[in-house]
Amino acid sequence: MGRKPNTKAKVRKVLDTLEERYGRARFVSRFDPVDELVSCILSQHTADANSFPAFTRLRATFPEWQQVVDAGPERVADVVRKAGLANQKARSIINALKEVHRRVGGYSLEPLRAMEMRDARDWLMSLPGVGPKTASIVLCFSFGMAAIPVDTHVFRVSKRLGFVPEGADEKKAHDLLLEVVEPEDAFRYHTTLIQHGRKTCRAQRPLCDECPVRRMCVWLREQRRGEE
Repeated sequence: MGRKPNTKAKVRKVLDTLEERYGRARFVSRFDPVDELVSCILSQHTADANSFPAFTRLRATFPEWQQVVDAGPERVADVVRKAGLANQKARSIINALKEVHRRVGGYSLEPLRAMEMRDARDWLMSLPGVGPKTASIVLCFSFGMAAIPVDTHVFRVSKRLGFVPEGADEKKAHDLLLEVVEPEDAFRYHTTLIQHGRKTCRAQRPLCDECPVRRMCVWLREQRRGEE
């Protein structure tokens, strides 16, 4: 517990330094919350280049969510085939939509806006096919809540900088990061670390000599100590 204030200061310093390199992303709500939810389910275990066209085709084929439910999993799977795991994702989408309708009385997630973030995240994670990353993306990008979606880049950079301890997985990291990232920094943490992970702190052959936060990197320090 005693390290958290220092860690929070380090997080803020890392963000400020990285934004000098990459700039600060401006928050813009991408989709209606239900659209975001379905889009995120489609994006699981595939690249955006596959999932976004599949989502666009789904919405063009079925303009109303009730039409998706009525179409059934086989027809929906045909429409979103390019997103991969189409049969599984079609079932998840339909079952999630049915559950939203059952709870809310329509295809809307607006009741979440009045909830505390963690309660809203738990609500979403109780839907079929929704884990912490999908739930956090919906809350972060559609509601502007202080949820931190942890993808492979955010997870890798967070571990290397020492914000997530060894032994923790991506699911656990969603809670651990909330303890060291200020709520108002949640969106910038997610977007900035993704950029850093893609461009510099890569999984293979990271560009450590070009990294603006290398002096704060626990992983790099341990790598160099091992070479001595």
